[in-house]
Amino acid sequence: MTQPMGIGKAIRIVRNARGLTQEDFSDISSRTYLSSLERNLKSPTLDKLAQLASVLQVHPVTLVALSALPSTDASQIERLLTRLNSELGALRRA
Repeated sequence: MTQPMGIGKAIRIVRNARGLTQEDFSDISSRTYLSSLERNLKSPTLDKLAQLASVLQVHPVTLVALSALPSTDASQIERLLTRLNSELGALRRA
């Protein structure tokens, strides 16, 4: 099985897709810290992940879900969404 990309790469993918620079996060994080995250040298706390997601204008779960994928291939994303829908649906009925 292919390795997941990790939270750092997920952050970088979304940041680049949004056209943001590391400096755009200066209100919540240093560029050095963000660089360390993006290289998967550090892992953010849940609170920091929520702050980063806010700047990226995505839900924190989007970053976590993306980080679990080996790539942004449409079929990978679709399989994960189907699984999440099934698992969350089962919890709703519980």
